[in-house]
Amino acid sequence: MSSALSSPKKGLHISQARKMLEHGQPVDLTVVRLKNGALIRYDNAVSLRYDYYKGTRTIKLLKSGEIRTVHDVCIIGIDDFEVFL
Repeated sequence: MSSALSSPKKGLHISQARKMLEHGQPVDLTVVRLKNGALIRYDNAVSLRYDYYKGTRTIKLLKSGEIRTVHDVCIIGIDDFEVFL
């Protein structure tokens, strides 16, 4: 009898995730969209700037060159880690 369960992901506090993003290295992000709760996956994203007062982060998608803005509290995954508050 084989187990179909995968190993649980490691958890990462949002403060540690912010530090990872501030280094400017490409990361894979999983974000919850505010309007409808859909999960969005951004591969090879680099953080360009963070707005402390709005709680938003500007990211660049390296593959397409698109610029996106995400709320830090909506980031639920970074690389192979689940992000918690």
